[in-house]
Amino acid sequence: MKLCIFCSANQNIDPECSDRARELGEWAAKNAHSIVFGGHDAGLMHTVSRSAKEAGGMVIGIVPRKIEEMGRLSPYLDVHIPTEDLSDRKELMMAQSDAFIVLPGGIGTLDELFTVAAAATLQYHQKPIILYNMKGFWNSLIACLDDLQEKGMMRGSWNRYLRVVDSLDGLIAALQ
Repeated sequence: MKLCIFCSANQNIDPECSDRARELGEWAAKNAHSIVFGGHDAGLMHTVSRSAKEAGGMVIGIVPRKIEEMGRLSPYLDVHIPTEDLSDRKELMMAQSDAFIVLPGGIGTLDELFTVAAAATLQYHQKPIILYNMKGFWNSLIACLDDLQEKGMMRGSWNRYLRVVDSLDGLIAALQ
């Protein structure tokens, strides 16, 4: 499978989250899964791509021009797909991937998550979208989604589109 990883490119990451991202990258490579990600050289993006590459995996970076202009291109890419902007990147990531795994992140990660989730609600794809809830990172987002659902702002349950896991074993089960 091609596993699209959405996650932070910031440096101040909880070490346990970095350890779990490293574990994910290694597991993916050892199980012949490719990593598709945004191509940045920092934060959890760097950790998951480096660990996958060092474990012998395929790493595909779909990289907006601005990241390259800033000199922040990951050195761990087997395939480098340049894009003009973030919209192009998300579209290609969706097309290139078999599943989406959302690690801790900020605004960009949320943008990517909601883009693929909205596409799933309209049946543009039926690929798994997995929130990897490391150390309860996504608890407040889960509470927000529950609140929106309770207030009638969603058709059906958001759990039809997003699966929540808190361990690599849970993630592996959600991919099957």
